[in-house]
Amino acid sequence: MAAKTNFSKNDFVEILSNYDLGECKESKPFTTGAVQTNFLLQTTKGKFVFRYYENRLKDSVLFESDLIKYLKDKKYPCPAQFKNKHGKFVGTYKEKPYIIFEFIEGEHLENPNENQKRELIQKVAELQNITKSYKPVNKKYKWNYGIELCRRLAGKEAKKINAENSKEKLKWFEKELLKIKLPKSLPQGICHCDFHFTNVLFKDGRFNALIDFDDANYTYLIFDLASLINPFVKSFEWDTWSKFRKDENVFDFSEAKKIVSEYMKYRPLSNIEKKHLFDVFKLSIMLDCVWRFERGEAADFYEKRKVESLNSLGRKEFYNQLFE
Repeated sequence: MAAKTNFSKNDFVEILSNYDLGECKESKPFTTGAVQTNFLLQTTKGKFVFRYYENRLKDSVLFESDLIKYLKDKKYPCPAQFKNKHGKFVGTYKEKPYIIFEFIEGEHLENPNENQKRELIQKVAELQNITKSYKPVNKKYKWNYGIELCRRLAGKEAKKINAENSKEKLKWFEKELLKIKLPKSLPQGICHCDFHFTNVLFKDGRFNALIDFDDANYTYLIFDLASLINPFVKSFEWDTWSKFRKDENVFDFSEAKKIVSEYMKYRPLSNIEKKHLFDVFKLSIMLDCVWRFERGEAADFYEKRKVESLNSLGRKEFYNQLFE
């Protein structure tokens, strides 16, 4: 995807005048990334990544910036930020915030091998080990994943679409949210919330850095784990689900069980986390439904079929499949 905002060389000359990162030689937009604008900057002192936040308040970007500083202080593999001449990581240009990051060598993998998958799972667990005691600033400016946020965003989507189908879908959505059990004692902390191989850089076949903390927020510590597991058969996808009968078994826990087992080597789950991984996994599906609220008919659609299959299976059997 092309940059949403175009920047000239003169723009970057002006921006870089606030830093000690050398003079701008050239700039090139990254073609990946669906939300924010990213440029690779080549200066007289090296390569840097300029990230321009198209749809974030400065306070929201400060949440991300403070988190990244905390992670770097803890030696977690993610890009460092550079302060401007005023000692600030977050700058503003044409009324929008930005950060300049270090450029990290690496590549995104479409088909990671088993060792690389295990490395990813390890880094997920390590992230939660580090952030479980972190006290975030500007938390209120982020979409912190939970029931109330889910309900509010779904209502907003239904109102925006303003169709009978979206109204019916919202009724189902609100009814299902009431079934999700997330006790106050369930551990919370920071999750990346977009832990995918497109946001991981590998170098020489090894994990080199986690990037793009745009969606990171304060939520249940097992949310990233829930996002990694897929207890459904591989052929049950958004474009194939309708081929399955409603009473047909769509589960295959073999891969999900391996992921949970690998994760627990680095961060053992408490009993309450094991019990409610079912609920956090359902929450992740409900959030997917929010992001694609216009897709599908209210009577039967992909996320609804997934949730109803989970309801039929039940929390106890979900637990047994993963942990017994």
